[in-house]
Amino acid sequence: MPATDAQQQEIELARRLVAGEPGAFERFVELFRNKLFQYSLLVCGHHEDAEEVAQDALFKVFEKLDQLREPERIRPWVFRIARNACLMKRRKSVFAPERELSLEELMPQAGEDGGQWKLEIADWSSLPEDQALRAELQRVVREAIQALPEIYKTVLLLRDIEGLSTAETAEVLGVSEEVVKTRLHRARLAVRQKLDSYLRSSRGNSSRGKAN
Repeated sequence: MPATDAQQQEIELARRLVAGEPGAFERFVELFRNKLFQYSLLVCGHHEDAEEVAQDALFKVFEKLDQLREPERIRPWVFRIARNACLMKRRKSVFAPERELSLEELMPQAGEDGGQWKLEIADWSSLPEDQALRAELQRVVREAIQALPEIYKTVLLLRDIEGLSTAETAEVLGVSEEVVKTRLHRARLAVRQKLDSYLRSSRGNSSRGKAN
């Protein structure tokens, strides 16, 4: 798959970084600082931790530049560094959760008859298209992502938020592409179910409000 314009820009910048071109690292910080912060915020779950992780990751990138052998791999290389920084921060953070929910606790439960649960997506098209609702849905999605266990959360962030390929995500996490696909599927299903539950609840409240 050919690189997108954004990916090509990152690759060219990585080449200038490796070559020691003046000003290249400052441009790199401009390009990646917000990406790393947003990624870290969803992984760490707290603003202060995310700020520190983003700064730590940028420092590590500068420190390890001589280890970047392939500028074409700049994005997975950077996010592998950020992931390691996140893991270190979570081990010692005062904001780390006492207990991390399992994916099973986030997934829909089987019916009382023991049958297979089927995900029924609410009719999103009937919802009003206003800015407040969109902002609220974004909040619900962020919270659903933050609630995912680490192994599923990281896959979802790298693939769906940062746009890494399956192969690049597997490289960052040190797992096979099949594992990435499986985890991504389960993570998407869990987030989708959370969002669907919210939408159904919102529609129900809206209907009751009109009835009153």
